[in-house]
Order: sequence, then structure tokens, then C-alpha cells
Amino acid sequence: MDKISYNFKNRTAVITGGAQGFGLDIAKRFLNSGAKVIIWDIDPKMVEKSLNDLNNTNLSSNIVDVSNYQEVESSVKEITKNSNIDILINNAGITGPTATLWEYEIEMWKKVVDINLMGTFNCCRAIVPNMIKNNYGRIVNVASVAGKDGNANASAYSVGKAGAIGLTKSLGKELADKNIAVNAITPAGAKTRILDQMTKEHVQRMLSKVPRGRFLEVEEFTSLVCWLSSEENTFSTAAVFDISGGRSTY
Repeated sequence: MDKISYNFKNRTAVITGGAQGFGLDIAKRFLNSGAKVIIWDIDPKMVEKSLNDLNNTNLSSNIVDVSNYQEVESSVKEITKNSNIDILINNAGITGPTATLWEYEIEMWKKVVDINLMGTFNCCRAIVPNMIKNNYGRIVNVASVAGKDGNANASAYSVGKAGAIGLTKSLGKELADKNIAVNAITPAGAKTRILDQMTKEHVQRMLSKVPRGRFLEVEEFTSLVCWLSSEENTFSTAAVFDISGGRSTY
């Protein structure tokens, strides 16, 4: 199937967790559509590999821990010296261990929530003022069906993603009088490296809940992100877009 063309010329996008998986595929599509892309990631080796593989003069990067507000703020100040930030894709996230809540290691719980929820908050807090200044912005927060349904043995991940959904709804309403759209996407399991962090039993349990009987393809996810990030999206905001193969029905 041919991909729909989008025009992201003269737009600058920040993609967190952009060195692999969803983030890297979004970066490729944005670059092919004319955008300048800045990938934020915590893994220097993966960032270097991504820059080499894509080999595009419109692509740059920062090593950023999104759970650290000072790092986020510093990177935003550096970028906005010479450019606006028109698009923010809050994609960085980790699943954490598979464990019951009462056995969950406390520091790991904090880490999972810090990256998945506080990371989204930190990036929005630092970047939204630039979007307000220019009366333009598109923010896509990558949540999960786990944030809707709550996955057994993944309570920290479910909480972090549920929080990201709530944040999306609040921020979208706060910015509704401006040309800034804030939306969340709730994918089911997808063919990315994040599956490698889970036990085979957990992965199979996830798959069994999807009526389409397969995992989400990365390109399918990217297509939805592109529309939400485009100028064509003039009315949808503070919304949650499901892409779960029929798993979630609300």
C-alpha cells in the first residue's frame, strides 16, 4: 500500500526515544516529508547508529534523559536559540519488570513511572511555551492500551501510561484556544524491541487479547502519528486514538 504524503517542510520535530522502534520509524517518515528532526535518546550507541543509518542533513540528536527536567530544559533552550519546536512526539518509555504489585521493586517502580509519565510531563512543560509563543504545535503522547485496561504484572507501566492519558486530556483542554493539538495514541503490543523486555508468557498473553490476531506493525503506528502531527489535524485535541487491533473498545 502506498503511503499518504505529508508536508512537514519548515517544521521542526523533537522525537523522544527516537533512536529505535516507533521513534526511529517516525523520524524516517518525518524526514522523508521534509521536516527537520531532532531525536532525543539516552543510548549514545543507538543514537550514533541511527544518525549513520539515516544519513540525513536534517537529522540531529541530543542525549537526553527525559526523566531529568534539567536535561530536558537545557536541550530545549539550545534548540530554540535557532529554531522553533513545532512537533513533539513523547515516545520514550520502558515496560519495567514483570511482577505482581506487592513484589514490585520500589526503585524500579519509580523509574518506570518517572520515564513514562514524568518524562512526558517534563518535555511538555519545557516545550509548550515555545509553541504558545508561535501559536502552533502538535504534540503526540505515546501511551498504551495498558493505560486503559491495566495489565496484570505490569502495574508501574499501566500507571505511567494511564497518567500520560490524563495529562493529554488536561493539556489539550488548556491549549484548546490555540493552534496547538495534544493527543495520545494507545497501541497494543507491536513488533519492537520492547517485547524483548517481557517474558514469553506475558507476550503471548498480550497477543491473545488482540482480535486481529497479530501485533501492530511499526509502519501502521507511524501513519497515525503523521496525521496527528500534521496541519490537517485542525480539530482533534485532548483525545485518545486507539490502535490496538480491536483489543480496546472505548
